[in-house]
Amino acid sequence: MSRPAKVLLLGALFGVAALASACGTQRISVPKSDPALYQGAVLFNQRCSGCHTLSFAATHGSGVNVRTNQINTGPNFDIRCERPVARVLYAIENGGFSGQIMPQNIVVGQQAINVARFVATYSGRKAPKIPGVVPCEQVPIGTIEEALGTLPLDIVHVHEPFAPSASSVALRQSRGLNVGSFHGPTERILSTQLTRPLSRLLFGRLDARIASYAATRDLLQRYFPGEYRVILPGAEVGVNGAQAASPAPPTGGAADAPVRLLFSAAEERAALRLFLRALRALPADLAWHATVWSPRPLAAPATLPRALRGRVEFVDSERTPEAEALARADVLVLASEGLRPVPGTLVRALAAGVVPVASRLATYEELLGQGEFGFEFEPGDVQTLSAHLTRLIEDPAVRSESRARVRELRVRFGWPRVGDELEDVYTGLIARRHDTRANDRVRSRLASRRMIDVDLHMHTDHSYDCATPVEVLLAEARARGLGAIAVTDHNEISGAHEAQARADGIEVIVGEEVKTADQGEVIGLFIEEKIPRGMTLQATIAEIKRQGGLVYVPHPFDRLHSVPDYEHLLDVLDDVDAIEVFNPRVAIPSFNDEAVRFAAKYRILAGAGSDSHVAQGLGSARIRMRDFDGPVEFVQSLRDAEIVTGRSSLLYVQALKFLQTRATPAAAQRASRARRVKRLRRSAGGRG
Repeated sequence: MSRPAKVLLLGALFGVAALASACGTQRISVPKSDPALYQGAVLFNQRCSGCHTLSFAATHGSGVNVRTNQINTGPNFDIRCERPVARVLYAIENGGFSGQIMPQNIVVGQQAINVARFVATYSGRKAPKIPGVVPCEQVPIGTIEEALGTLPLDIVHVHEPFAPSASSVALRQSRGLNVGSFHGPTERILSTQLTRPLSRLLFGRLDARIASYAATRDLLQRYFPGEYRVILPGAEVGVNGAQAASPAPPTGGAADAPVRLLFSAAEERAALRLFLRALRALPADLAWHATVWSPRPLAAPATLPRALRGRVEFVDSERTPEAEALARADVLVLASEGLRPVPGTLVRALAAGVVPVASRLATYEELLGQGEFGFEFEPGDVQTLSAHLTRLIEDPAVRSESRARVRELRVRFGWPRVGDELEDVYTGLIARRHDTRANDRVRSRLASRRMIDVDLHMHTDHSYDCATPVEVLLAEARARGLGAIAVTDHNEISGAHEAQARADGIEVIVGEEVKTADQGEVIGLFIEEKIPRGMTLQATIAEIKRQGGLVYVPHPFDRLHSVPDYEHLLDVLDDVDAIEVFNPRVAIPSFNDEAVRFAAKYRILAGAGSDSHVAQGLGSARIRMRDFDGPVEFVQSLRDAEIVTGRSSLLYVQALKFLQTRATPAAAQRASRARRVKRLRRSAGGRG
């Protein structure tokens, strides 16, 4: 059975998973204004109260007398400081801070993160003041960078990773497989217009993209092309995180049971004005009561007509959670004109069995099945909205019929369906990782071989931008202690063949660095025939494979060179044999770091090479590995190899390259080459 993947989720989730109510939650003293932190306190109360004390979660499970404590008595977090968050999260995943007493993964996923954040935030606040000891409140709580650098995660799932945000930071620092979820169906002007190139570069690090709605997918594809899988969000309506509440029973139209209307003021202000105008247009004898729910404090407008003041109530999330408001409602009204729609509220209403009346926006229509599961009106059309409400209020049969149709959707919006679809995404990504199992037969054969140093990337004067003769290259390689080299001239293989023919005491891998049509460069190792430039990346790789060669991607994220971008690499992932994770000619170290992360997340073999265009740079990056014979043994030896980097001045080798090529006329280059070869042969003859 395969082990479960470790997943970190950051940002706004599809919805907040329901919390099971527990004894003592009424005494929790964490404000509900931060739902994630409050959820962490509730979960701590539910699952950690038997062993730990933390008064902010109303738990008192730690022993009073340390001499009589049982082995499973946990720390008193009132006086014990635990920071940063990454340390607490590690303890949750691994059975406690010491001793492996606590059950592993007592909470998982986002819930584990919330508990860790709660403990890190509130622990140690009642610790005695000790001179010279920094109070817990002043100890850094930790950063996303620290967490991602500490936790061995398979999947990092970020939500709305537009910069600047915590999700964008996580995406930049992640060493796991990255999944990005996009929820909002409205355009973000800053990201789509002003910083689109930066956002496109950032989103390029996503290994899978998810859109909550088809409207969101269509919007994103216009500005950030890519493959987006639509996974409709889930919902679970309840009070204070309890089990999903049953839909409120139909009022039946009785005179003493007014129809309960609910409007979400999370939409733009104009939508609220439209709703109030529609209420004013209702016949005076209809029995109804309206609640305007807002995620933030909202007072009734001063212009609210006297006739509505006794029938319209304004509440906010602090007073009445949205789930509770939905559980009490018969009809939900959403009247956005597209500026700030709230499809998530509509999803939760449908899951609760509330009859929706919504403006005809693409995202609302998608959820309502083009009006099959609710009532629609053109944005701004107050007359049609008022007519729909009149019909629903005065005709109980219409309400009952509509409610019956809505109930059909409850399974569609349940969390099990969302979980299954997300697991399918995660499983598909992990399946794309390369098989890291060793070939035991080949490994045993290599075990007795000597260790050699190998440079997998270099050029000779057969490249247009290099003036190093083959003989000079071979002599320098031997002098620098290299046991094997890969000669990888630009779009040319003759230099590698010459080096292989002249090699004496050093193994030469025949290679070529091929320029593709518009997807950067790729190196073929262990090939025999020249591969023409200008083909697609896929066609070039196919030709390397046809010759029995290995596909080696050089400087994959060095954006100062011609490189395949992230999406192009994902397209050919299965055919890549190794990735160059260190290249000393890369000017910005973070480009090499990104290559390391990419190779690690997909379990691709890591290589390194000097990319030397001058003899002085040869061997500045090398691989220490067992001697090999052919590509099969090379791959196995590379699995157990060590990358060794030395000191190298990029400015120095680049200046030499310039002086030997562009700054020197062709005739002078030929004369210089002849002199260097002559000196080399004279020196070799003298030694003989």
